Amino acid sequence: MKALYETSATAVGGRNGKVKTSDGILDLEVRLPKSMGGNATGYTNPEQLFAAGYAACFDNALNYMAKQERLPISSKVTAHVALINGDGGFDLAVNLDVEINGVEPEVANKLMEMAHKGCPYSRALKGNVEVNINLI
Repeated sequence: MKALYETSATAVGGRNGKVKTSDGILDLEVRLPKSMGGNATGYTNPEQLFAAGYAACFDNALNYMAKQERLPISSKVTAHVALINGDGGFDLAVNLDVEINGVEPEVANKLMEMAHKGCPYSRALKGNVEVNINLI
């Protein structure tokens, strides 16, 4: 199957290092959060990067589904990503807070279900990470 888009990023130094995309647009230092024993502030971490990507992807899927249904909406998605102790390692937990304006709550819920089925992040996590989606 032909890729619609492909990119790459390289990490050096793990959680106390640097990440950079192949095109150089994303070029950031990452640090261990204080809650995990780090002492640096003003840096990002893998969970923040994942939350940003998931929020953008889910919001796009939501708007795509609304467009398919010819529903004019405005939306906002906030992804809350937690790193938790799992069985034999670390796991992620995700909560998506979704605001949808322009449709009734029943329609908004249906759009969220459709977006969750179509969003590449949601599909990648299916069966591996519990994702809770909340209509705000």
